[in-house]
Formats: sequence, C-alpha cells, structure tokens
Amino acid sequence: MRRTAPSYWAALGVAIALSGAGTAPALAQEPASPAPNAGAEFQLGLPQSGILTIQPDRLFSESAFGKRVEREIEAEGAVLTAENRRIEAELRAEELELTERRSDMAPDAFRALADAFDQKVQETRRRQDQKLREINQMGEDARREFIAASLPVLQQIMRETGAGAILDHASVFLSANAADITSLAIGRIDEVLGDGATDEESER
Repeated sequence: MRRTAPSYWAALGVAIALSGAGTAPALAQEPASPAPNAGAEFQLGLPQSGILTIQPDRLFSESAFGKRVEREIEAEGAVLTAENRRIEAELRAEELELTERRSDMAPDAFRALADAFDQKVQETRRRQDQKLREINQMGEDARREFIAASLPVLQQIMRETGAGAILDHASVFLSANAADITSLAIGRIDEVLGDGATDEESER
C-alpha cells in the first residue's frame, strides 16, 4: 500500500528551522567562497558547502525506520484486503439469498429486509473505510515521528559541514555548489534510530 506522502518537510518548515532564515529560496545560488559557520567542526569526507540538499522521500523510504514502517503498513493492508474480500463474499451470498426469497415474501416484508441489508452494507463500508484511513494515518504519523527524531542528526551534519541551510533537493532550481547529503543522513540516522521499533514490536 504505497502512497505518495505529503511534503512534511515543507509543512514543518525544516529549511527554515535548520537555517534560521526567513524562507527557503526557490532559486538557490551559493556564493563562490562561502564563509564557514563559527565553531563548525569540519571532518574529512564531509561536503563543505553553505547549502546542503536532501531528498525527503528517499531519506524516509531507504532508512531502516522507513523500511520497517513500510513493512508494517503493507502487512496491515494485506490483512484489510483479505478481510474486505471475505466480507464482500459474505454480503454477495446474503444478497443472493435475499433475492431468492423475494418470490415467497410479501412486498412489505421483503422491502424491510432489503432496507436492512442496504444499511448493513453501508455500515460495513464505513467501517472498512475507517480501517483504511487508520492504516494511512499510521504512515503519516510515522513520518512525523521520523522527521522529529532526525532533526538533531541533520543539525549535527550542518555543524560539521559549516552549512547554513538544508533545502529540499526538489526545490533547488539552481545552485553553484549545493551538496546532497541524503545518503550520509540515512547512514547517520540509522545509527541513531535503527528501525525505530519498540521492544514489544521487536518481539513479534
């Protein structure tokens, strides 16, 4: 059950929170010689750039946390799909039985049973739709949790690289020297969060 997730990074203003600036520019062009942040702890192998970019969807989906969430959502979706098919078969059989009884029933009695059946179908559909919404909400809540837990890691990368901002890679139209840190961030976040499963979830 894969869905296109909303841009929580934009909603939470991550570029703003990390950079301390007003708004993230649509056209990002780094100065030729960016000044490093005061007190930045530079490390070998890290990009030294005033502007860093990240691919939010990939950051989540390729992280151990995101992969675990995806497995759980797919499992819940498979259970719901099987349940829907079972219920559909039961309702179809009930409808067929009601149709076969129609000729032996008074019109008013049949109408009462037909109305009750229709109400049952509508209620069942609402209940199953609610289950689907809850599964989708699981994914959205997990993304928010992941973002909140990832911010300290991203802020540390900013300090180490001397960057002033991390922007959504898709929003950068042009940059002289922006560095994509998605792979680096995934590795760092995996070290800190793992797959994010609780002890109870790990024992399942």
